[in-house]
Amino acid sequence: MSEHILNDQESQDAPATAPTDEGESDQQPDATATLRKEKDALQDRLLRTAAEFDNYRKRMERERRELSDYVASEVLGEILPIIDNFERALQAPAAADDDAFRKGIELIHKQMFDLLRKRGIRTIEARGSDFDPNFHQAVIHEPSAEHREGEVIEELQRGYMIGDRLLRPAMVKVAKSS
Repeated sequence: MSEHILNDQESQDAPATAPTDEGESDQQPDATATLRKEKDALQDRLLRTAAEFDNYRKRMERERRELSDYVASEVLGEILPIIDNFERALQAPAAADDDAFRKGIELIHKQMFDLLRKRGIRTIEARGSDFDPNFHQAVIHEPSAEHREGEVIEELQRGYMIGDRLLRPAMVKVAKSS
């Protein structure tokens, strides 16, 4: 029985993963090397992907800036003839013919609004409508028996929309009950 106990102790002291033949000990370093190679390949792939994404982000930002500059230059190029007409009107000799001067300014005004319409900009119709804080900025509240509560009495500055987006709210005078 003591032999039996001794053999059990020897088996407990022996390493649990003792190689039984030479081939198994060689496979363990090979597996580690393979895993290291895989890790290095994945890390390299990750770094390349991150660099590609960073380059993509920079390219998109540059293209966005270039597009913005192109659109701005196109719109400004369309505004220049209007400015030229204003300069001509201002350089005209001051004459007694104020009616011709007014007609010239009205033509320039029409030219400017045509450009805005062409670009998808429209005015906000405020007068007579109910006050809407999404489109109007109330700067004056005035008691009025002639108008209903919250009705826009007067437009002090025109508001503009581009598509469904507000460019500038209309500054208005709003009726309140007296």
